[in-house]
Amino acid sequence: MENSQPKRAIRPIGQIGVGEKIGFGLGDFACNLIYASLSSYLLFFYTDVFGLGAAAASLLFLVVRFIDAFSDPIIGFFVDKSNTRWGKYRPFLLYGAIPFAILAVLCFTVPSFGGVGKLAYAYVTYILLSVCYTFVNVPYGSLTSAMTNDQQESVSLTTYRTFLANVGQVIVAFFVPFLADLFTKSMGAAKGWQLTMVIMGVMGGLLLWGCFFSTNERVKVPASHTKIKVKDVFEQLLHNRPLVILCIFFFVIYGVKSIVSATGIYYVTYYVGRADLVKWYSLAGTLPALAFIPAIPWLANHMTKFQLIIVSVAADIIGMVGLFFAKPEWIVWIFISRGIASVGNGMISAYMWALIPETVEYGEYKTNKRMGGVIYAVIGFVFKCGNALGGMIPGLVLSATGYVASAQHQTAGALHGIVIATTVVPIIIYFIAIFSMKFYNLDKETYKRISAELQERNAKELAEEAAENEK
Repeated sequence: MENSQPKRAIRPIGQIGVGEKIGFGLGDFACNLIYASLSSYLLFFYTDVFGLGAAAASLLFLVVRFIDAFSDPIIGFFVDKSNTRWGKYRPFLLYGAIPFAILAVLCFTVPSFGGVGKLAYAYVTYILLSVCYTFVNVPYGSLTSAMTNDQQESVSLTTYRTFLANVGQVIVAFFVPFLADLFTKSMGAAKGWQLTMVIMGVMGGLLLWGCFFSTNERVKVPASHTKIKVKDVFEQLLHNRPLVILCIFFFVIYGVKSIVSATGIYYVTYYVGRADLVKWYSLAGTLPALAFIPAIPWLANHMTKFQLIIVSVAADIIGMVGLFFAKPEWIVWIFISRGIASVGNGMISAYMWALIPETVEYGEYKTNKRMGGVIYAVIGFVFKCGNALGGMIPGLVLSATGYVASAQHQTAGALHGIVIATTVVPIIIYFIAIFSMKFYNLDKETYKRISAELQERNAKELAEEAAENEK
C-alpha cells in the first residue's frame, strides 16, 4: 500500500543568525576601506605626492581598469573550480587578507627610484592590488549563494553587507584625509599617506579574517554541478535570462553611479560656488542611506521586486530633479535633494546585489552547473564597464558645453552643462534601467518553485553520490 501522506516540502537552506550576518558584512566593510581609498585618493596621491604627471596617471588608471575588468571572468572561473575543507569561497578571504593589506600600503608608498622605475613600480603595485582585490571580492560576493538559498535571507545578508560597506565609505571619506593631514604635518606627505594606509590595510585584513571565521557555507550541491568548463560560461549566458537582464541593470546603474561621483565636485565648486562644501555634499550622498538600508528586507517582503526597484529609482530621480531646479544659493534645498537621492541610490545598491544569488540558482536549475564565482565575476566585469563608460560621459558633456578647467568663473553654458551632467543625463539613463527590469522573469513565486525543485533534484543526486562512494 502506497504512503498516502502528502510529500513534505523541502525547506530553504540557511536561516542565518544576526552574528553571522554582521560577520558576512565585515567582508565588504574591509573591501571598501581599501577600494574607496583607491577610488577617492589614489589619483591625488600619484600626482601630488608620488610625482606622476596627470597624463601618465590617467593612462595608468585606464590600463589597470582594462586589466582589472578582463581578469574578473578568469578569476571567477578559477574560483568555481576550487574546493577545500573550508569550502569553495571562504578560503580566499583567509589567504587573501595579508596580500590585500600589504599591496594597499605599497600602492601608497613612494619608492626611491628614478622616473621610469617609479612609473613601473606604480603599474606593478596597482595591477597586483587590483587582481588581489578581485581574488578576494569575487569569492566574497559568491559566498551569499553558498550560505543560503532562501531569497529573503539573501536580501537580509546583502542589507548587512551594504550597510557596513557604506560605513566603510564614510570612514574613508573623513578619516583618510584627516589622518593623512595629521601625519603629514609631523613626517611629510609620503610617510603620512603610507602610515594612513597601514592603518586602513591592517583594519581591512583583520576584517576579512573576521568574515572568514564567522561565516559558513551550508548549501551543498552535487559534485557534477561544480565541474566547470569554459563552454559552460556561454551556456549560462544563453539560458540564464535573469542574469543577462541583471547584467544590463548593473551596467546602467553603475554608469549612473560613476557619473554622479564624477560630477558632484563640479556641481558644488562651480554651480553652487562653494568648494568648501564638497566634503559635506559627499557625506550627504552616503550618510542618509544608512538610515534606510536596514528597511530593505521588510520592503522586499511586502513589495514585488519591480515595485521595490521603481520606488528606489524614483527616490534617486526625485533628488536629482531637486538638484536640477535648485538655485546656487539654495544650500539647504540642495542638501535635502542630495540626501533624498542618496536614499534611493543606497536602496538600489542594497537590493540589486541581493538578486544575484537567485540567478545562480536559476542557472543551476537550467544547466545543472552551479557557477557562483563566474556569475559574480561576469557581474563585476559588467559594472566595471559601466563605471568606465559613466566616467567618460561627464567629460564629453562638459567639453561640449564650454567648461574650462580651473577657471574661477565658468560661462553660463558651462554651468548649464554641469547641471545637465549631474541630473538630466543620469535620469535619462535610469529609464533604461527601469525598462530592462520589466523583462526580469524571476518573480517571488517562480523563484520559490524553481528553488524547491532544484533542492529536491540535488538531494536525490547527493544521495546517489553518497551511495556510490560507499561501494
